[in-house]
Amino acid sequence: MSQPEAVELRYERSRRVLVVIFEDDERFDLPAEYLRTHSPSAEVRGHGYSEPKLMTGKESVDIEAIEPVGSYAVQIAFDDGHDTGIYSWAFLYDLGSRMESNLARYRQRLKENGME
Repeated sequence: MSQPEAVELRYERSRRVLVVIFEDDERFDLPAEYLRTHSPSAEVRGHGYSEPKLMTGKESVDIEAIEPVGSYAVQIAFDDGHDTGIYSWAFLYDLGSRMESNLARYRQRLKENGME
């Protein structure tokens, strides 16, 4: 079975959360900080989908724009100038599905590097 497509995308600026609802009725509330620190861009991931580089100081990052990329993704522009990540529906679904474990690993990495 192919990855579900997003049927609704809504940015709630007051909470700094991107709400994504997929055709299988799965809903994810993805914080802007999480989307920024786990961006699919080469700046964050290198040239592959390895563990993201440890991005810090993004607690108050906001989303300035969300632009469609074909019918399969969006490009998100953040207020810190980062705008090169293409977030496919599959990538957003994966981020939503693994948010708890991804954030736990992120906090662990911050701690290991004396940043928490």
